Amino acid sequence: MSVSNAAPVLAVDEKSLIPVSDRLKRMAEIPPSRMFLINKSLKTFKERNPNEKTFDASQGDGGASLPGVPRPILERALELQIEHGSAYDMPFGTEAYRKSVVEQYWKLDSSSGWGTANVLASTGGRDALVKAYQAMLALGYGREGDLILLSRVPWISYNWGPYGVGANVLWAPGDPAQGWAHSEDAIRESVKFAEAQGRKIAGMLIANPDNPTGLTVSVEKQVSLAKAALEAGVAFVLFDWMYHYVTDEAPMNLNSFLKHFSAEERKRILFLDGITKSLGGSNIRNCHLVADEAVIKFITARASHGVIPSFFSQAVAMAAYEMGFDKAAQAIIQPTNASRAALKNLLVESGWQHIIGKGYYAFIHVGEFIRAKGWADTEPLGQYLAENHGVAVVPGAFFSPFGGEWIRFSYATPVEKTVGAFQRLTQGLNELKK
Repeated sequence: MSVSNAAPVLAVDEKSLIPVSDRLKRMAEIPPSRMFLINKSLKTFKERNPNEKTFDASQGDGGASLPGVPRPILERALELQIEHGSAYDMPFGTEAYRKSVVEQYWKLDSSSGWGTANVLASTGGRDALVKAYQAMLALGYGREGDLILLSRVPWISYNWGPYGVGANVLWAPGDPAQGWAHSEDAIRESVKFAEAQGRKIAGMLIANPDNPTGLTVSVEKQVSLAKAALEAGVAFVLFDWMYHYVTDEAPMNLNSFLKHFSAEERKRILFLDGITKSLGGSNIRNCHLVADEAVIKFITARASHGVIPSFFSQAVAMAAYEMGFDKAAQAIIQPTNASRAALKNLLVESGWQHIIGKGYYAFIHVGEFIRAKGWADTEPLGQYLAENHGVAVVPGAFFSPFGGEWIRFSYATPVEKTVGAFQRLTQGLNELKK
């Protein structure tokens, strides 16, 4: 380089410089997630009623409301950590982890064309999602400001994760009577809306089971939605299957699912899964992405300058996969399934409009009760129920305005706690109408 060492030098060529803009100044403020705070209001009830039980139906954390990762798995993971040592690993994790995901967890058939090079470890679901959003923006249409298409009432961090890395979020049309489920027509309408805005849809997210509604979508419908999106010009479709093991049905089968897509289509689909929900490993922070090799290489290069997953988190997953994941996750699966069955009966008896598919959550319409109190939405209801009736739920208003008359009720607890929480909820709601 002929430039004098006394002169400043840009690290990339001028043609590759990021244009100067005031986008950061003009962005809406990204709020902290209130999911971590909602159950704190139970403290007020406990102070007033020291001898009364409290019920936390806000939890999306089987490590708190259920036993979490079994001790033998943690002990086996420690053995693996000791054997492995504490040197740096690769930004995608380790080859041993990749092999375990492919061979022991998904049991991927070589005929799929996918193998270890299609797997990337992440530090939990949020990390995987943010990395996926970046890939979809860059490898899709190569532009900031394009859209990530979500359902009408999405998980809080689905809203803000994309926005933080330069994507905008578009809520698809949806009918609350159908759980705001995606439809092929709604996807096409969303693409037209984006085009009218001078934008493209860089990615669409399909969660099954859904958070926050608990809605479950059949394999056939997921395939149909993805194909409709790809045909309409959506660059990538990401399937979030984080809750798919927590069900009384068979979990998703990646081998059979991939057979519905051509080799070209597979370049544009991604899958997110991990141990956060089904193993109750919330603070272990292990998830994985499975995607086309080009997508994994892109994310790996970025991760080498950012977040590299810890080996211990991979070791916990490897120990669970080694045991057989269905067996390893029974401490979460069994009580959650039992609670779901009990809650279904209670909801039917109540006569309340509700959504209860699989996973951890039911979504319950409480509009008549908040209107009786004169509240605009369910945000004050959350504090009222926790402080006055000792039950914590998540206001649907936290997810989007379209969830403003709903609450998310977690049944990832033992049956007696789920039933107790529902009884307190019923008591608290009925008192609003007196």
